[in-house]
Amino acid sequence: MQTTKNATEPSVAVASRRRFISIGAATGLVSAAPWAFAQDSGYPKQPIRIVVPFAAGSGTDAVARITGQMLGEALKGSVIVDNKAGANGVIGAEAVAKAPPDGYTLFMTTNTTHSANPSLMKSLPYDPVKDFAPVSRMGNLPFMLVVNNDLPVKSVAELLAWGRAHPGKLTYASGNSTGIVCGATLSRMSGVPMLHVPYKSTPPAIADLIGGQVSMMVVDLAAGLATVKAGKMRAIAVTTQERTKLFPELPPLADTPELKGFDITSWNGVFAPAGTPRDIVLKLNKALSGMANGAAFRERVAKLGFDAFGSTPEELGAFTVSELAKWKKLIQAAGIQPE
Repeated sequence: MQTTKNATEPSVAVASRRRFISIGAATGLVSAAPWAFAQDSGYPKQPIRIVVPFAAGSGTDAVARITGQMLGEALKGSVIVDNKAGANGVIGAEAVAKAPPDGYTLFMTTNTTHSANPSLMKSLPYDPVKDFAPVSRMGNLPFMLVVNNDLPVKSVAELLAWGRAHPGKLTYASGNSTGIVCGATLSRMSGVPMLHVPYKSTPPAIADLIGGQVSMMVVDLAAGLATVKAGKMRAIAVTTQERTKLFPELPPLADTPELKGFDITSWNGVFAPAGTPRDIVLKLNKALSGMANGAAFRERVAKLGFDAFGSTPEELGAFTVSELAKWKKLIQAAGIQPE
C-alpha cells in the first residue's frame, strides 16, 4: 500500500555495475541470520516515510513512488513518499539527518545531496557520511542534453557552432547538481560561453525550456524522456561516456572532439538516519536490493529511463565516499565556486 504526500517546490562502468548486481543478489544469503532477527522484531509496525529531496514530477520522485509501492508490498506495510524539495536537496537531507533512527524515515537521494553539495556549498547542515546509514544503491539516472525546439541544432557540434556564432546567447537551466556541473563542464571544455539559469527543481526548468526562456539543459531520462518523445523538446546527446541502452540512438557528448572524456552520471540510493539498528538496515537492504536486482522493478523503472541495480550497505557507504572525491574534482575542474 502506498499513500502520497506532496510539497511544493547526476559514471559507473558496465563492469562495475555488473559487480554490484552480482554481489547485491547474494546479499540475501550472507544476511540470512540478521533477516530472521529483524522479522522477529515485528518491523515495520507503522508507516515508513521515504523522503525525496526533489519535487513531484522529478526523476527521483518517479522512481521513489514505484519503490515505495513495492517496498510496502515486500514488508507488508504502508510506505509514504514525502517530497521535501528546495535548496538543492538540502531541506530533505537535513530533515532525514535529524529524524529518529528507528527505520521509519528513509531517504531516496542522489549525488546532489551526497556527492556534489559539499563542494557546491560553503556550509551544510548535514554530513553525507556521518549523518546517514547506507541501505542500498538503487541504480543510475542517465542524463541527456536537451534543447528548445526552436534552436536550429540537431547535434552537439551544431549547438557549439551556433553558440560561437551567437556569443552570449546560449543559456542552460539546471534543477539539480548534475545539471549545474554538466552545464559548467560543457562550457569550459568547449570554450563556448553559456549563462547558467538555476531552478528550484527540474519540472519548472523543463517548462521554461519548452517555453523558450532558456536554450538547453541537462536532464535525467526519468524526468525528461516522456517530454522528448512527445516532441516538446529535442534530445541531442547523453552525458555518459557510452551510449545508454535506455536511449541507444543518442550519442555521448564525449563523441564530440572538444568534449572527449566527458563522462558524468547521476546515481540513486537509499539511506536511513545514522544510528538506525543494524537488523532493520539489513531487512530494508534485503527488500530494496532484491527489488533493484529483480526483473519486475527493473522493467518498470526502465520505462522511466532509470537503470536499476542494488548493492550491500557497505558498498553504498564506500561508493558514497569515493563519489564525494570524484564530484569535488569535477566541480573544481568546472571552475564552480562554492556558494
